[in-house]
Amino acid sequence: MNPPVPSPSGNAAPLGGHARIVKPVAGGRVPPNLADYAATCRDFNWPAARALLDGLPGGRGLNIAHEAVDRHAAGPRADRAALRWIGRGRHRVFTWRELRDETNRVANMLQVLGLEHGARVFVLAGRIPELYLAVLGALKARCVVCPLFSAFGPEPIAMRLEIGEADLLITTEALYRRKVEALRHRLPRLRHVVLVGEAGATTELPGTLDWQRLMQAAGTAFTIPPTDPEDMALLHFTSGTTGRPKGAVHAHQAVVMHHVTGRYALDLHPDDIFWCTADPGWVTGTSYGIIAPLTNGVTNLVVEAEFDAETWYEVLERERVSVWYTAPTAIRMMMKLGRAALAGRDLSALRFMASVGEPLNPEAVLWGVEAFGMPFHDNWWQTETGGIMIANYAAMDVKPGSMGRPLPGITAAILRRDEAGGVDEVTRPMIEGELALKAGWPSMMRGYLREEARYRKCFAGEWYLTGDLAMRDEDGYFWFIGRADDVIKSSGHLIGPFEVESALMEHPAVAEAAVIGKPDPIAGEIVKAFVALKPGHEANEAMRRQLLGHARTRLGAAVAPKEIDFRANLPRTRSGKIMRRLLKARELGLPEGDISTLESDER
Repeated sequence: MNPPVPSPSGNAAPLGGHARIVKPVAGGRVPPNLADYAATCRDFNWPAARALLDGLPGGRGLNIAHEAVDRHAAGPRADRAALRWIGRGRHRVFTWRELRDETNRVANMLQVLGLEHGARVFVLAGRIPELYLAVLGALKARCVVCPLFSAFGPEPIAMRLEIGEADLLITTEALYRRKVEALRHRLPRLRHVVLVGEAGATTELPGTLDWQRLMQAAGTAFTIPPTDPEDMALLHFTSGTTGRPKGAVHAHQAVVMHHVTGRYALDLHPDDIFWCTADPGWVTGTSYGIIAPLTNGVTNLVVEAEFDAETWYEVLERERVSVWYTAPTAIRMMMKLGRAALAGRDLSALRFMASVGEPLNPEAVLWGVEAFGMPFHDNWWQTETGGIMIANYAAMDVKPGSMGRPLPGITAAILRRDEAGGVDEVTRPMIEGELALKAGWPSMMRGYLREEARYRKCFAGEWYLTGDLAMRDEDGYFWFIGRADDVIKSSGHLIGPFEVESALMEHPAVAEAAVIGKPDPIAGEIVKAFVALKPGHEANEAMRRQLLGHARTRLGAAVAPKEIDFRANLPRTRSGKIMRRLLKARELGLPEGDISTLESDER
């Protein structure tokens, strides 16, 4: 095990009501990239950050895949491991040279299929090598890439393919049969489906093409065409309280943010073995599970298996992981198992641990010190921001429970709306308000796909309004309070109530439905639904199980409700809007607040 940092119990000093873990003055075994926070912030500028990357040869623009793959394949790192994949009984390693050649094959394959600049390529797969090759190859071909979470059910998948106007879907035979085939009639724009067979085998299904055959026929020589930094590159979906999921658009320019935050927030160094446990179906798994480690020239570890503490500890030990980026849900599950599972493990290579996806409770930060000899470093960002905005850094003291301080180049503030509809900045410490960011960083979303009005509502003048409530203390550390809307954060996934409610309403017995997030010690929140049944249907345990199964089939386990309660009627405002806030207050025994607009209320 690593030598512990100074014990929080011995060096935790009250500061503004919050303890802190004091970092050694000399730092860790590797000099941190961000050693002097104040000086770096003072001297930082985005043109200098852009200069850390090469750009396409001949001044032909900026392309994410060139910065992640090709520039290293043409240099001294060409024969070092770029991607190390651990599957179920199989391992594969790609050097940067091999990764360049295989992603070139993908780019050539897409051109043969007639996909041109701006075509929409969706990838639905578990963490298999083909997913990573497809994402990078499509970026080389200047297509727009959207990885989808493989645990989604058929309805969320079909909805995202529809909204995103998918031209091509790359998926596995098993996922296609279970989740796409029956709904393909809803996708007239979908020109091609390419199937990856088990263990690289060829596969034959009507209306599909075989990945293996297409790749074998594609050449390994490809020149990335000129790419405007503002060309659309990535499409990530995020859920809201009303309406369908929103497609957040990101440009190739985002790679500047991915690269810088990999250096500063995750403290990546050239000899690191880096493991981000997030699935690329979520923005973390793309920005930091693919792009940031590769642009920084570190070996990127990919593990196909889902969470299992013993397996993960074995991976950390065997693969000599030095930087680990994971989720609070996984940390809390490890805490539940206790430190005994770590007994005898040699984790001496591990030097930095970070967490993202939902607030990391102080106990989990301190448990990192007890179990691993170092704290977990929480950070905060969103699908819309494209990259880490606020973080705890390798050389900076940690205040357990805090999001940390803004990245160099990022201006964050706490705002409150005034009576005229404008916003005022809160300057006093520890006053609640909405977290806002001054617009202009490279990975800021360029819009919501075909939803300009929803996009404009995210801004007040020069400020991007995050929808998160937070406070800032006297030292500039930010503290997350909660969402300002009804979006549910469960195991790091943002779940929009509307999507779950819509699926429940498809059941013939359901008259109306409302969904809330219910606190859970492991997942942060779970999805709980309240359902009013149509006449002639009985609210009993059999109906509850039927609705739970229906939702799980339609939405997938990650999104479907874990609990359902029945109500004769759901509380509504006089304008007809269901009051989720009131349902949540009653569920948690909280004050009900203003109910003057309540129209119906039959419990």
